[in-house]
Amino acid sequence: MRVEIWSEITCPWCGLGSHRLDRAVERFEHGDEVEVIHRSFPISDSFAVGSTISVREATSRKYGLAGAHLETTTRQIEAMAEQEGLSPYRVLDNQVGNTRLAHEFLAHASTEGKNRVAWDVVFRSYFGQAQPVFGLDDLLDLADEIDLEREKTRRVLTEGRYRQQVQDDLEQAQRLGATGAPFIVVDGRYGIPGAQDTDALLGIMRQAWGETHPTVLVAGSDAAVCGPDGCAVPADHAAHG
Repeated sequence: MRVEIWSEITCPWCGLGSHRLDRAVERFEHGDEVEVIHRSFPISDSFAVGSTISVREATSRKYGLAGAHLETTTRQIEAMAEQEGLSPYRVLDNQVGNTRLAHEFLAHASTEGKNRVAWDVVFRSYFGQAQPVFGLDDLLDLADEIDLEREKTRRVLTEGRYRQQVQDDLEQAQRLGATGAPFIVVDGRYGIPGAQDTDALLGIMRQAWGETHPTVLVAGSDAAVCGPDGCAVPADHAAHG
């Protein structure tokens, strides 16, 4: 089963949604057969490249949230994350900026076989440590952390080699019906908007699995089957043989 999740790096619901998906897969009976793929949903183009501003200022500008309302909303997300095992999870006391280059870094890491670990380290650095993940040097330090070749990473980011791939990810999600992030698609059939809770995600995965895999009933002692070790004789026939 393939589960795809589209996220924006600086979206607090995306970091939490990714964590909830991980927990759902861990609880899923067939979790070892689930492939989770992270994809990009960049929505930070309104921010200037090469600079950052505080979450307080950005939220006030973009959504008109400020003061007590902003404090309450963001602290609720932080508390929710802590209850679910993400601590620290820094939303309000953080910086935001243009994330396109970071998404290109993630696309490069995915091509190098490091999709999951790259997304994990970016979310952990940004929300867990309130570290910037927007500039080239920031991303090269993360490349070192996940054993990506530093100079190759510098080259592909400088050349913009994955710029189109990031845009393709965004447009694919929009074609599938996404209007924001996070957005999850289970087995190519179920589109799930928002950071659904772990139980809801687990239920959807079970439903999707059940629709494509037969339920195998436990055979009784009278079941006649052939296997690698030969053919079994039903118990009642063996008794009267």
